[in-house]
Amino acid sequence: MSFSNGILNLTNWAGNVILPTLAGMFFVIAVLRFSRGLTHYSSMYGGFLCLMGSGLVRMLETFTRQRGWNDPDVYWASLVTLVNWVANVIMPLFAALEVAAGGLSLASNMRVHHTSSWQRHFLSAGLCLLISGLLRLAEFFVTQGTGGVR
Repeated sequence: MSFSNGILNLTNWAGNVILPTLAGMFFVIAVLRFSRGLTHYSSMYGGFLCLMGSGLVRMLETFTRQRGWNDPDVYWASLVTLVNWVANVIMPLFAALEVAAGGLSLASNMRVHHTSSWQRHFLSAGLCLLISGLLRLAEFFVTQGTGGVR
C-alpha cells in the first residue's frame, strides 16, 4: 500500500463516514437545544457544514473519476468539468433567482429610482446569463476548432 493510497482511503473514510455521523450528532444537539427553549443554534450550522464537507468530497471524487488514475490530464479535465458545471447549471439558476428577487423588489416598492435594488438584481441576472453564454460560445469554438488554427 502506498502513501497516496492511504491518504485517499483516509479522505474517503472521513468524507463518507465521519462527517455525516458528526452532522447527525450536531442535528441531535440542535433539536435538544431547541426543545429546551435555547435560541443559540450554532450546532445546526455545524451539522450543515459537516454535510457540505462530505458533499464536496463526493463532488471532487466525481470530477476526478472521468479519467484514469494515471492520466496526466486528470486535474485539467476535473477543472474543465467544474467550470462547465458552474457556468451551465449554477449561473442560469442564479439568474432565475435574481430575476425573481428583482421582480419582488420592483413589485414591493413600486418606486422607480436609480438607487433601487431591483436594478441590481436584473443587472446581475443579465451578467450571469452573459457569462454563461460566453463560456458556452468559447466551448463551441474550442470543440469546432480541433483541427488547429488556420
